[in-house]
Amino acid sequence: MTPKILVFAGSIRTGAYSGKTADVAQAELARQGAEVTRISLADYPLPIMDQDLEAEKGIPENAYKLGRMIAAHDAVLICTPEYNGSMPPLLKNAIDWVSRIRRDNGKPISIYPGKVVAICSSSDGHFAGIRSANHLRAVLSHIQMDVIAPQVSVPNAGEAFDADGNFKEERLSKGMTRLCAALITHARLHSSRMEP
Repeated sequence: MTPKILVFAGSIRTGAYSGKTADVAQAELARQGAEVTRISLADYPLPIMDQDLEAEKGIPENAYKLGRMIAAHDAVLICTPEYNGSMPPLLKNAIDWVSRIRRDNGKPISIYPGKVVAICSSSDGHFAGIRSANHLRAVLSHIQMDVIAPQVSVPNAGEAFDADGNFKEERLSKGMTRLCAALITHARLHSSRMEP
C-alpha cells in the first residue's frame, strides 16, 4: 500500500520556517515512497471558533473541506511554529473547528480518532519550538489522534536551511528521515482513511 500523507504548516507567513520544514518533510516522504498532499491553511480561512456563531450559521464550509482532506489521508504531518511558547492561533483554530464535525452530508464521520499524525516544530531560538510541539502533542492526543513519538524540532531556523531549502545540519536531516520512515510505517499499519 502506498500511504497517502497530508502535510501542512501552522503558519502562512511568507518564508515561514514551519513552511520550510514542511517542504523538507514533503520531499523526504515522497523520496520514501509516500503519496504526499501539501496544503496551506491560507486556503481554508475560518472565523474564530465561536459556539454562538456555530449555532447561528453552522460549521463553516472550509472546516468541512479541511476535515474531508484529513479524513481522505492515511496520516498527517503538521509543522508548527512557536508563538509565545505555544502553537499559533491559526493552527489551533483550524483544529478546533474540524473537531466540531460529527456528520457530513448526513452521514456520521469521525475525522481525528485513530488518525496517525507526526509533529515538527521550528523557531528562530535555541529551543526549536519544543514548547509549541509539546502543546500541539497534548491537543492532538486529547482529540484521540495517534501521535507518533519521533519529532523533528528545528532550532535557530533562520540559519537552518541552505539555498536549496534543505537542512544544513546532518542531525536534522537524519531526524527527518527517521520521522518520515516511522510515519509511513504507522500509516500503513493503522490507516483510518475514509474515501470521499
